[in-house]
Amino acid sequence: MTEFLRDAAATAAIFGFFGSAWFGWAQEKPPPAWRRWLITGSVLSILSFIAGGLLTWRHWSDGTVFDETVGRTFGIIVGIEFALAGLGAAVLGLTGRRDYVPVWIALVVGVHLFPVAVVLHYPFIHVIAALATVAALAAIPIARARSLPVSAVNGLGIGSALLLGALVSLGYALFGF
Repeated sequence: MTEFLRDAAATAAIFGFFGSAWFGWAQEKPPPAWRRWLITGSVLSILSFIAGGLLTWRHWSDGTVFDETVGRTFGIIVGIEFALAGLGAAVLGLTGRRDYVPVWIALVVGVHLFPVAVVLHYPFIHVIAALATVAALAAIPIARARSLPVSAVNGLGIGSALLLGALVSLGYALFGF
């Protein structure tokens, strides 16, 4: 796991926030039977965001892996992530593949988490990176095979991966230190 409570709590907050966004995106046109599960995922993600945020705030003065070098490297990774996500979304939009935009963004998010795990010295993030990447790669084939909306399959997959990351990080922040 991570060396610092604050970093685990902040990870729970960040993954919870973005998990709720992905569960929300999945609610664009889901099968009716999925709605309650997507709403449950959204609510749990928001609760993880709030709890992680409060715990981060409470331990703000504690240690963190972030120093000048880590902060700069992290910023570069996130900048590249945003650039690739935006560029790919634009290309997909211009070529009439708008339905694939969330999958592209999920793939970029998943892949960017691999270097984030290294920079933050938080190996567990590799697990979430792998789950998010696999969810993105599997979304289109699963959606096609089952005649489901791509956004629903993709959002459920990456939302679940991020919720898992939020809950494990929150549990570690609460009970692992």
